[in-house]
Amino acid sequence: MSMNPLSTLVASDSWVLATWNEYLSALDDPAHAKSKGYYSNGRMRLEMQLSVGFDHSNNHAIIALAINLYGILKSIPFTIVGNCSFRKTGYVEFQPDLACYVGTNATAIPRGTDIVNLEEYPVPDLVVEVAKSSLLDDRTVKRVLYEDVGIAEYWIVNVETGEVLAYQMSDRGSQRIDVSLMFPGLEIATLDQALQRSRNQDQSQVGAWLMAQFQSPEQG
Repeated sequence: MSMNPLSTLVASDSWVLATWNEYLSALDDPAHAKSKGYYSNGRMRLEMQLSVGFDHSNNHAIIALAINLYGILKSIPFTIVGNCSFRKTGYVEFQPDLACYVGTNATAIPRGTDIVNLEEYPVPDLVVEVAKSSLLDDRTVKRVLYEDVGIAEYWIVNVETGEVLAYQMSDRGSQRIDVSLMFPGLEIATLDQALQRSRNQDQSQVGAWLMAQFQSPEQG
């Protein structure tokens, strides 16, 4: 059996012109078994996950920790998932590093669901992309993708600088925000500080610092 003709292009983590069926075929190629899949506006991108390093993974964990602690301490209903696929067949698919359903949507996706069918279920309220080599793409093509599908809030974690770019999405547009809307009172600057602390502190120390910040009268 010959390799899918798109494979050599996909391996470079680039957006490639493709039909929906070509995208599904590329996903099924064993060469991309560990790839994250995106499809939008007749283009696909498969991101190879074999080379994700410690810094990327640690930043991913710190942001997930911050969301969990804040949601729990502030009694905000939420469900957070990592690398889950969301699909509207023939139109769009995305697989963000983290996705959150918040408030009344926290229990919108039932147990037993595999790929989340966006024709049946709502889009996540918040998506997070952790960016090292993919920063430009996350700020441009993926941001437009998330605007188009109706994501309410989008965070990009810049692994190199230890900063979070947060966007409010509305009317197929977006603008930078300094305080989360989905997790009211959560200051983006606090996430930045947590990421920077994680460079020389373990996650227990960072978590204890986050709890102290979240329990202070100034935040939340």
